[in-house]
Amino acid sequence: LMYTVIALTVLLSAVWIGFNFANRLVAPIRRLIGAANIVSTGNLYVQVPVRRCEGDLAQLGETFNKMTHELRTQRDDIMRARDLIDSRRRFTEAVLAGASAGVIGVDAEGRVTILNRSAEKLIGASESEVLGRPLAEVVPELADMFNSARDAPQRLTQGQVAINRDGRERTVSVRVTSEQAAAPEHGYVLTLDDITELV
Repeated sequence: LMYTVIALTVLLSAVWIGFNFANRLVAPIRRLIGAANIVSTGNLYVQVPVRRCEGDLAQLGETFNKMTHELRTQRDDIMRARDLIDSRRRFTEAVLAGASAGVIGVDAEGRVTILNRSAEKLIGASESEVLGRPLAEVVPELADMFNSARDAPQRLTQGQVAINRDGRERTVSVRVTSEQAAAPEHGYVLTLDDITELV
């Protein structure tokens, strides 16, 4: 009986020690899993407690903390850049809305990207109707000049075209300015001035 009691005590002690060891071994991994779940919800401010006695798992926790810090920094940079772009876009839209000359923005593929109110009146179409459509389709009268500007080495091309809308013909002075960017996504700005009464 004494032998059985001692054997059971030793067995239970071994099991208890094994469970404790396993819990200590798995605890850092559980913390990482919990932190990863929190990060998956969008919270990048979570930090995993690091205990030096945990060896390689402690190093894994430090790496995880560095990762969340870098992600948080990059997200903040992206948010600041987005806010800056938004403020510049609003400023540009305000300037274009108040400009008396018509302004049409066109990307490298020849599609309309922006149109101010003066340009809407000149071409007889609203911005919502023409955005994303080819310039040659929206204002066919400008197609030849735009193609010449794309092929020309100089940054500025100008000339005059006649635009006929609703039975009324207008003579328009057109300036095509290239952004001259290094990237292939550079675009063009077309400035339209109605000079019908001056001709």
